[in-house]
Amino acid sequence: MATQSPFSFFDPFLDKFGSALQPPGWLVDEVQHRMVLLLNHVLMQEPEAQARLLRQKGSVVLAEWRSFSIRLQATPAGLLDLARTDSKSDLTLTVTQQSPLALAQAALRGEKPPISIDGDVQLAAEVNWLVEHVRWDLEEDLARAVGDAPAHVVGETVRRMATALRQFVGSRNSDAGKGGA
Repeated sequence: MATQSPFSFFDPFLDKFGSALQPPGWLVDEVQHRMVLLLNHVLMQEPEAQARLLRQKGSVVLAEWRSFSIRLQATPAGLLDLARTDSKSDLTLTVTQQSPLALAQAALRGEKPPISIDGDVQLAAEVNWLVEHVRWDLEEDLARAVGDAPAHVVGETVRRMATALRQFVGSRNSDAGKGGA
């Protein structure tokens, strides 16, 4: 039996608020450029990821959630760039869960969001491989700035906080399930 979140009454409010408050175009553009920079930073640390993207050069992936979307194109360098907004996508990935709260809860549980996939099967397989195997080593990047020992302490603290948060969310979900049964 599926349990409904005790906060589901927020969903209609978030829908109205989200559709009424759209960020300006320049902000969306800037955030998308920063996302591409971060993704490329992570990809450059994984040669196999770059090789896989190189095989897909020129391919465009459209990622969508609610009214937000981003078009990414594989470059000849095996990295990503923003594709033109009028370019035809070879693969469309749509997050089907509309509730931001439900997405956040699933992320805290370590679950992937439900996604609708449409388009090139080989490109979808490559994107799936990237999602499964490429990870940002934040602790490594932090170590370059502050040194190994402080970066390790920060990394360990963040991991403990994430574990505690997951356990808290898990216990809340199991308590809600027991109360509804």
